[in-house]
Amino acid sequence: MRAELGYCSLLLLLLTIDVWGQQTRPRARPKPPATKKPPKKEPEPKEPTDFPPVIFGPPSSFSDCPRECLCPPSYPNALYCENRNLRKVPVIPPRTHYLYLQNNYIDSVTADAFDNATELKWINLGNNRIRSIEKQVFEKLPNLLHLYAQRNQLKEVPSNLPAGLEQLRLSRNQISKIAPGAFNKMEHLALLDLHHNKISDSNLAKNLFKDLKNLIQLNLAHNILRKMPANIPTSIAQLFLDRNNIEDIPPDYFKDFTKLAFVRLNYNQLSDKGVPKMVFNISTLLDLHLAHNNLNTVPLFNLHLEHLHLNNNNIESINGTEICPSAPSMDPYDLDSMPRLRYLRLDGNHMNPPIPIDVIMCFRHLQSVMI
Repeated sequence: MRAELGYCSLLLLLLTIDVWGQQTRPRARPKPPATKKPPKKEPEPKEPTDFPPVIFGPPSSFSDCPRECLCPPSYPNALYCENRNLRKVPVIPPRTHYLYLQNNYIDSVTADAFDNATELKWINLGNNRIRSIEKQVFEKLPNLLHLYAQRNQLKEVPSNLPAGLEQLRLSRNQISKIAPGAFNKMEHLALLDLHHNKISDSNLAKNLFKDLKNLIQLNLAHNILRKMPANIPTSIAQLFLDRNNIEDIPPDYFKDFTKLAFVRLNYNQLSDKGVPKMVFNISTLLDLHLAHNNLNTVPLFNLHLEHLHLNNNNIESINGTEICPSAPSMDPYDLDSMPRLRYLRLDGNHMNPPIPIDVIMCFRHLQSVMI
């Protein structure tokens, strides 16, 4: 009996301990709901950013017209592919003489697009992103006359240019390299525009321009030249050298020029010391720009000069007797024999009006004077 009573007491004690343990055991906390991870951000597109879609041209009556271009029946030899958001040059039909590809996103020009375009005479590649032009391109274009590739990212003048080229426009690129033979045998070139690049004196080889016997306009403005370019063809009529760092002009620099009519040297570092007394006494010169330099006096010039820009220098006075060009046949009563100066800018110097009377008496053709 006692054994049974002891067994029941032990069982009761174990049950009490179990119940007490269940009451004091901490309840498990519910797990918080899982939070979604934020989606990964897509990487920013690299340059060139978001290309807009290519714009296709309307249906054409020409079966060889590229979808991206316009081929009007009224101009069967012209191919209009400008402003089409193109990334590359389409295949050019053999009938094409005039090709317009400006204002696109082309970054390189390869030869395969020109396999059958041997009759091309005019290409406009302006305002693209061109970094390179394969030299084989021009091997396929023996009849090319005009090449426009301004506002691109070229670092050197394209090689193997056609010998028959008449106009070459490469302004507003990043050109700092010109191969010594870049213009060899190009005797038909009339216009060479290289303004707004990174051309220095060392980039202009001594005989770089020697074959350009019919060159009319040379534009080297807005580069980093410190000297006047050497061996310019004597056929030149327009020479533009604005916004360089030119400090002086050799005394006989213009001596052999027989057609030079326009010279622009604005925004350079010219002083009286760097401008020889008679360097601009050129009988053919009509328009002379020397604004924004460091001149203290008015340089001498020929009686045929019509426009003279000397604004924003350090000139304090002007002596009409000293600068008045004269000729053996000059008759003060005959206007046709008097100096031809019509326009004179002297504003931005250290001068005050009025214009000296001897200036008025010499330059009877003056129509506008700014002082």
